[in-house]
Amino acid sequence: MQEPLRLGLAGLGTVGSSVARLIEQHGDDLAARIGRPVRVTGISARDRSRSRDFSTTGIEWFDDPVALARSDATDVFVELMGGEDGVALQSVTTALEHGKSVVTANKALLAKHGNRLAQLSEEHGGALAFEAAVGGGIPVIKTLREALGGNRVSRVYGILNGTCNYILSRMEAEGISFGDCLRDAQALGYAEADPTFDVEGYDAAHKLSILTSIAFGTRIDRDSIFIEGISSIEPVDFAAAEELGYRIKLIGVAKRAESGIEQRVHPAMVPKDCDIARIKGVTNAVAIDGDFIGSLMLSGPGAGGNATASAVVGDIVDLARGARTPPLGRPTSSMEPYVRAKIQKHAGGYYLRLNLPDRPGAFASIARRMADAGISLASIVQRNRPAGAAPRSELDLVQSVVIITHETTEEAVRGVLAQFEAEGDVHGRPQLIRIEEF
Repeated sequence: MQEPLRLGLAGLGTVGSSVARLIEQHGDDLAARIGRPVRVTGISARDRSRSRDFSTTGIEWFDDPVALARSDATDVFVELMGGEDGVALQSVTTALEHGKSVVTANKALLAKHGNRLAQLSEEHGGALAFEAAVGGGIPVIKTLREALGGNRVSRVYGILNGTCNYILSRMEAEGISFGDCLRDAQALGYAEADPTFDVEGYDAAHKLSILTSIAFGTRIDRDSIFIEGISSIEPVDFAAAEELGYRIKLIGVAKRAESGIEQRVHPAMVPKDCDIARIKGVTNAVAIDGDFIGSLMLSGPGAGGNATASAVVGDIVDLARGARTPPLGRPTSSMEPYVRAKIQKHAGGYYLRLNLPDRPGAFASIARRMADAGISLASIVQRNRPAGAAPRSELDLVQSVVIITHETTEEAVRGVLAQFEAEGDVHGRPQLIRIEEF
């Protein structure tokens, strides 16, 4: 049997500890599968004194993860510290510059520095593996980069953030507000104390930028993604979606368009009978449309220590077997610059919820001006006060109108909504949710 593959493990939080424990428990099976032992020989974390749920006997401690990354006793550097800059970037860069292979679950790091890190990997001969960075335990990177390498991909889309999917699933099922559901998610550990990164769509956008690069052979460009979060979604939107036969999901979509590659993360109404609508709770799902494979969907746990550790160790097994694949699916020298499609030209149907003054002719004026903007209306639901009920507050002087449009452009819809707001035709900010026919 060959010499052991020596791992330097930086970051011993939920995922890092799960990786060490998996290797400890399944070591004999891993060695039998790949023909050589896999051992954690060096570790680094913020707190040396903290007790661990795996044995640290015979493992060298490094206070500085960069020193661990350059150590001659490390064959593969496993970065599970998190963060897009700082010590995570320094240590991964150091490992690659020393010709070592790197395994990471750090989507923020890859979304910001992935192009340069992939180039370093190629220049110095070490692999850069990151299955766990997108979709947790779902093997979507390997599927897209390797198994579907013979396909020309036209679209990648899915549910890329379990926190948002949990919140939206509960809001739909229980009719509770976003704020109440978010507090429950935080209490259960599904959402951070500062949930902005998740609920405003940035986490999903980082993952989407990586998928886009591999799917379309373009350089990673996270800054060109159109992003909307879920904090504006209200129970009334779920009630309307139910009546119309839709569910509301936070969707990440990357697709080829005439003007370039379209990348967007936003809430969407999806038909109840489509596969993506059936994904509930903290589960993630990614669908890939290819010219020969057709449509393929993978779903499973998108986060959590064990699921993410499974993906990390899967990458380690590949490296132990000698597998080497260009990190982003093709050599960096052949990757194309990212050309951003114009989101304002995106065409589709839209759900609009407007609060109009409760007076004769208010809606007729709105409908006429939408027609003048070339927007055709598919359906209208107007919710009035019960007959004879007296207004109890200023809000009771407003009628809620839900509009579903036929296919139109984002430019036309946003233009007319901005006009309504500027001229005082609506109360508050109109709600706009795209309709996606997957």
